[in-house]
Amino acid sequence: MAHRFRDLEIWKLSRVYCSDIYESTSTFPDEEKFGLTNQLRRASVSIPSNIAEGSSRKSNKDFSRFLEIAVGSLYEIETQLLIANDLGFISDNQLAELSQKLNKIVKMTSKFKATLK
Repeated sequence: MAHRFRDLEIWKLSRVYCSDIYESTSTFPDEEKFGLTNQLRRASVSIPSNIAEGSSRKSNKDFSRFLEIAVGSLYEIETQLLIANDLGFISDNQLAELSQKLNKIVKMTSKFKATLK
């Protein structure tokens, strides 16, 4: 039972969130290019990518597994953002804004996943 990922609100929001992460990490120090910058960007790209890939799967169980991976990437980002804030790479306000958006995507993804049962 394939879903049209382009129609899914969680996919749309996660794409925007990916852009937010890219923008936020653009001011990180150059020495973080292969550190936190790269990790945050890769994790943010994996969210809409896993939603899209999962939507093509034949069963809801398979799709659900890809949604779990996407949520795992969101929690990975949350941890990395906290570290970036600890290091002074992002402000408390940036952290709050990015965390609020992240939590919204986590909640929406969890609710959507529950409908796949």
